[in-house]
Amino acid sequence: MPVKTNDPLRKTWLKVPADSDFPIQNIPFGVFLTRDDIVTIGTRIGDYAIDLGALHQLGYFEGIPLTDDIFLQDTLNDFISDGKKTWRLVRNRISEIFEENNAKLRDNDEHRSIVLFTLDEIEMQLPVQIGDYTDFYSSKEHATNVGTMFRDPENALMPNWKHLPVAYHGRSSSIVTSNVPVHRPMGQTMPAGADKPVFGPSKLVDFELEMAFITTDANLLGEPISVADAEDYIFGLVLFNDWSARDIQKWEYVPLGPFLAKNFASSISAWIVTMDALEPFRVEGPVQDPAPLPYLAQEGQKSFDINLEVAIAPENSDATTVAKSNFKYMYWSMAQQLAHHTVNGCKVNSGDMMGSGTISGPTKDSYGSMLELTWRGENPLTLANGETRKFINDHDTVILTGYCKNDSVRIGFGEVRTKLLPPFEH
Repeated sequence: MPVKTNDPLRKTWLKVPADSDFPIQNIPFGVFLTRDDIVTIGTRIGDYAIDLGALHQLGYFEGIPLTDDIFLQDTLNDFISDGKKTWRLVRNRISEIFEENNAKLRDNDEHRSIVLFTLDEIEMQLPVQIGDYTDFYSSKEHATNVGTMFRDPENALMPNWKHLPVAYHGRSSSIVTSNVPVHRPMGQTMPAGADKPVFGPSKLVDFELEMAFITTDANLLGEPISVADAEDYIFGLVLFNDWSARDIQKWEYVPLGPFLAKNFASSISAWIVTMDALEPFRVEGPVQDPAPLPYLAQEGQKSFDINLEVAIAPENSDATTVAKSNFKYMYWSMAQQLAHHTVNGCKVNSGDMMGSGTISGPTKDSYGSMLELTWRGENPLTLANGETRKFINDHDTVILTGYCKNDSVRIGFGEVRTKLLPPFEH
């Protein structure tokens, strides 16, 4: 089935700013609360949110096999479970409805008033119920930087790193969407020179610039997913800030890895951009040497050219861009990650989320965490207002943005914006 939405010449009758992340070629999916306090599944074109539940009830999806309530739910999980064919049919139909010469909705004022919302009339919600969350560690540059800091620089990567996508299982209950503030975590740390740990707020709270993909129901328990088929089970991607408390992590992570340092909060962007929308931005990934084992072997363009930026905004001050990176730097592709995740028979469900791991590039300004940007705090960053930062301060807002762009179209993710608050007071 063709992906009609990717036609770069297609225009919409809605007004879309020239630099918008959400042209008619994007058509992401999200969940929002309307001005009438109704939760609905929707999409976005330009600065308009579109109520898909209302569109469906008004008959605009006639001919597509959808249940009556598929868009009248508070998560996308059931829609994602319907699979790639249905996602594509729905996106193609939305593209047709809003094409500039289609008068059916354009010239129906009553229907437009029901279906269309300006962004100030809605409140975005977490788009999926995330049953399970896995965080990979798939940026060679990031892993090398961290290994250099804390181990022998000649052996920065662990022996397994170039042979498999390293990962751990995170905590899904503390994943929030953009504009939901998070609190500085409490925990145990081992101060330098001390002989016993202390309890208190983390002093080294950090952002991690990541992306994450959302899966559909992929397999039966015991059934692996091949690397060749893996992308068929990926619904789309979001921006992902996987908050970290570096001092808590340093004390707790041996022998079983991150725990309280990572599970206090993770933030995602509100709109899920589909794999179909990203198709024009495929690129070659890094050369993998040594060659992966056969079950991970891939050919062709399996990475995506997604520009990523991080900014820090102190309270009552303008934001300062502190990092610019790109998703194409990822050493292990999403297909390889999902194939490895299931090669032992692990079951993957609709709404599961897989984080990429911190995305760092080859230059100092492309590092995806304060740990790297300030090199453990040894080289503080200077912000636009003159303040300096080694890590994230209370009341700072961290803003992640991401977009793809070629000569014809820009496809973006919006932003994930999160304010760090002091520790929670009882």
